[in-house]
Amino acid sequence: MSLSVLHTESSLGWGGQEIRVLTEARGVAREGHGVLLAAPANSRIFAEAPRYGIEAVALPIGRKSVRGLAAVRGLLAHREFDVVNTHSSTDSWLAAVACSTLDRAPRIVRTRHISAPVPANRASRWLYSKAARVVTTGERLRKQVIAETGIDPHRAISIPTGIDLAAFHPGERSAARTALGLSADAPIVGIVATLRSWKGHRYLMQALAAMQRPEVSLVVVGDGPQRGALEELAATLGIAAQVRFAGNQAEVAPWMRSFDVFCLPSYANEGVPQALMQAMACALPVVTTAVGSIEEIVTHGDTGIIVPAQNDMRLRVEISNLLDDAEHRAALGARAHAQAHARFGEALMVERMVEVFAGAAEPRG
Repeated sequence: MSLSVLHTESSLGWGGQEIRVLTEARGVAREGHGVLLAAPANSRIFAEAPRYGIEAVALPIGRKSVRGLAAVRGLLAHREFDVVNTHSSTDSWLAAVACSTLDRAPRIVRTRHISAPVPANRASRWLYSKAARVVTTGERLRKQVIAETGIDPHRAISIPTGIDLAAFHPGERSAARTALGLSADAPIVGIVATLRSWKGHRYLMQALAAMQRPEVSLVVVGDGPQRGALEELAATLGIAAQVRFAGNQAEVAPWMRSFDVFCLPSYANEGVPQALMQAMACALPVVTTAVGSIEEIVTHGDTGIIVPAQNDMRLRVEISNLLDDAEHRAALGARAHAQAHARFGEALMVERMVEVFAGAAEPRG
């Protein structure tokens, strides 16, 4: 059966969550289902939707407002959908309230991407009760949502984000560096993440400074609200010459292939980070933390290295050890690559999401 799915996303930013929304929507559309994205006109996801082949409509849903509520209700009243898949708090509220005012409302699937606590109040419990199903990006997040909202465990399912394994694969490091204008010989530690405080960039930079190894470079791919503060920190630490801020990149796979070590030292709000899975698919040794559902994809000492969050000294030690041991880097990377191909494919995510949408759209009993 062909489904009609509306994705709502109120976020103005750009990161793993927004990329998952578009990647998933593209995959579902390729399976022959109707897909529409509703997002603020000034959001990055709205601007990127055409690149993913996704039809998008601009709605004023960047914040909770009567205007936004009316816009969502108007769309749902005049265009028929089987399912509304909501993604952030604001659009989830607007969709839930709008649906509650309609006689023939679509069913709601609420995707929870991050591990930030759900507010412990009656309003939040009502919001989650309106969802036919709740999808999380990791099992640990699923258990957290069940505990914090009291929803029936059978209505919550973990579906990790899938990545494009055809795009993220090992490649020739020297060729990638030449194409990107990076040093052919310098050891490079890389991070791909939005520049938000909780991604832990500052701990990585402090670790680099503590190494006292001027030959090591740090490449920071991504942009965000912390960029100015991080550039200032690099100067204060005396490592500005070792750090390259590459900004947002439409294609991050070539950057991944240029790295010797990938590091994601997040300390809050993670689900299952796409960049971490992408790095593993590129056969990179990864250093990360046990935040959110990261331990569901990285096993310490086997497919990566896990360090305590907010601990720049442990980062320093583990990164230095990897840079000094090419054989260990290669072994970790090979096992990470095998894990990625076995579990992280985009097709599996799409298949499971279509099953959720189809189940949610079934007639109410």
